Amino acid sequence: MTQDLYLYDTTLRDGGQTRGVNFSAKDKHRVSSWLDRLGVAYVEGGWPGANPVDDEFFAEPPVLKNAKLAAFGMTRRSKIRVEEDASIQTLSASKASSVALVGKTWDFHATHALGVSLDENLRMIGDSVAFVSGNKKEVLFDAEHFFDGFKANKDYALSCLSAAHDAGASWLVLCDTNGGTLPYEVDSIVQEVKEELPEAPLGIHCHNDTGNAVANSIMAVRAGCKMVQATLGGLGERCGNADLLTLIPTLHYKMGYDVGVSDKACANLVKISNSFAALLDRDVPSNAAYVGKSAFAHKGGLHVRGVDCNEKTYEHMSPELVGNQRDVIISDQAGLSNLRHQLRELGIVVADNDPALKALLKKVKQTGQEGFSYDYAVASFALMSLRSLGRAPNFFSVKSCEINNRGSGDLNRIFSMTSHASIKLQIGDNTREAVAEGVGPVNALDAALRLALNGTYPVIKDIKLTDYHVRILDTKAATAATTRVLLESKNTKSMSSWVTIGASPNVINASLQALCDSYEYGILMENAKNRTAMPERHGSMRKESSSTATGAHP
Repeated sequence: MTQDLYLYDTTLRDGGQTRGVNFSAKDKHRVSSWLDRLGVAYVEGGWPGANPVDDEFFAEPPVLKNAKLAAFGMTRRSKIRVEEDASIQTLSASKASSVALVGKTWDFHATHALGVSLDENLRMIGDSVAFVSGNKKEVLFDAEHFFDGFKANKDYALSCLSAAHDAGASWLVLCDTNGGTLPYEVDSIVQEVKEELPEAPLGIHCHNDTGNAVANSIMAVRAGCKMVQATLGGLGERCGNADLLTLIPTLHYKMGYDVGVSDKACANLVKISNSFAALLDRDVPSNAAYVGKSAFAHKGGLHVRGVDCNEKTYEHMSPELVGNQRDVIISDQAGLSNLRHQLRELGIVVADNDPALKALLKKVKQTGQEGFSYDYAVASFALMSLRSLGRAPNFFSVKSCEINNRGSGDLNRIFSMTSHASIKLQIGDNTREAVAEGVGPVNALDAALRLALNGTYPVIKDIKLTDYHVRILDTKAATAATTRVLLESKNTKSMSSWVTIGASPNVINASLQALCDSYEYGILMENAKNRTAMPERHGSMRKESSSTATGAHP
């Protein structure tokens, strides 16, 4: 062993047991390549023979340059010879170089779940490990429910480990299968196992049912485990597994272990996290350690002042080490430090003693009371700042707009609905009017606005609306509540994207605010002569809570 620790990724098997997650064979190939380049020691591809996807994956496994490919399976069935067990035969014949065999180590599970005697369970473990290792496979014994088993019957749990070790298992992986063990228990139990089996290489596999999977893994490492099993984003059965993306920088940077992942690879953790989330059509939790959008975000004015002086005041490490970046949030809780920092990021130069700063801060707090939040809508904040400072070009203004909806059907069901919008804009000395039809009122309004702007601002044709979120801020007010609209847009040529916001008791008005800000910002970006004076960070949206409604055609 040349590394301090070995990372074993079980995303494609244990992570695939997450509710709503289903990997295709192509997905598994893609994720395997990411993990291989990252530097993990083992990639567990699944259970050959268990389902068609895993059969397809192992029939043509990925070519891995750094990691070993592992197949998963269970010990032989009771009352049959190991040579007659079809699952064991499939594992032995697979193209994987390593095999993880799961076996019972809790006496209660052996007698109640499997319905076998304790001695027969020991024979099942020993026979299976010996047979698979005899077929030139590296065998990892996954000691299922080990911690529960150890607490219930220490001697029997240890005898299960010994049976696997004596039969040729290269690794004994201690599994907290139910996820109910606490860190101090893991520490104590792993130390006892080390004393009983000092020569056996130990691994740890933790579930997160008490929120302690990462902490338990760290304690196990400190107590002597040399392998850590985990999943990308902490996916897994029930509450998930230990999160590989949290463990890697913690073990590497915080604890100084060589885990096979270089500094350069660590700098790709956010990219891997985002790519994996996109593959699953999910979002990385904003508060995810290290890789979340809020991991290095600062909202309180006191924190921002500190970070401006020295980032160590309120950051435990440099965000660049994991490929993340610092973010200062503008909200009704912001102070002058937040404004100064964000304006610098946007390239908007304002003297520290400029009284316009206090006026802008007052505006931020006032609009916050009205439902505006600039946490993600950086583009709207930039426009508001420029307007407040008297530096915003007057590209256009809305003089009037009208929307009509027409539907056909009976009183209970509307079988078809179309919306028509007309808008009048003031563009310099000229007035432009346009009428458009859409599948919803906002879609029709957007189409009319684009028609009115197209002739004057060609960049409009390159701006695409990519996401639209509506959130009700005061549910007690029901349909009269203030509505917040977040709109994400992209310039399809420059590929830059930005987020704008609108807020009003009228959802159409809120949408119009966000639409106008979006196009005005896009025009501003296109017309800016000094590109470095424009923000490189325009904000990005994340899915909001269950009170959020989304739709492509609002």
